[in-house]
Amino acid sequence: MLKSLKYFLNNPLRLPIVLITKTVPFFRFIYETADYQNRPDFEFWFKQKVLNWGGNRRAYWPVHWTSKVYDPERIIVGIDSCPGIMGGCYITGRAGLVIDDYTQIGPNVVIVTANHDPYDLRVPVEGPIKIGKYCWIGAGAKIMPDVILGDWTTVAAGAVVTKPFAEGHCIVAGVPARKVKDLEKEKCIPYKAMHAYYGYIPAHKFERFRKRKFNV
Repeated sequence: MLKSLKYFLNNPLRLPIVLITKTVPFFRFIYETADYQNRPDFEFWFKQKVLNWGGNRRAYWPVHWTSKVYDPERIIVGIDSCPGIMGGCYITGRAGLVIDDYTQIGPNVVIVTANHDPYDLRVPVEGPIKIGKYCWIGAGAKIMPDVILGDWTTVAAGAVVTKPFAEGHCIVAGVPARKVKDLEKEKCIPYKAMHAYYGYIPAHKFERFRKRKFNV
């Protein structure tokens, strides 16, 4: 008790922020995503959505101000999946990007759905990307157009993924990435958060939001 009181006395803004997030419906996502791995706090939300640090205000999920997301209206992110919440990421949704539930993405990750034609750099070469549930994309990895990653795919740090691994349940590594290990499916443990949010959007409002805002 004394420790908690001392914390709030040393951080005078924390108490009103806690009260706001628990009582004001608009900010309830901060309180209800406390068990998320990709947990946004009030300061994070304020810098992104109000101050527009990094220029990612249009993204409907938490994006760090040192990351950059293009064409967020063509990106679908699942529950507790927030591409770019870690710093230094570069993500494009031009050709369509889907990242399913509970997928974790490390810092400095590049996910691009459009590349350049090597014969004419003015010509885009596009291809959608689909990343499944419970995947882990390690720091500095790069996911290129036309890639599908099945559920429980782990991409090692620094890997460059240029082809699909749609079967999932594996670890891929290298440049270009190749499968280095199969995971035992029976050992893969699914889990669900207590409250379902797609980024900042509660699940029961997401379909209406999607129909109004998305271009996928």
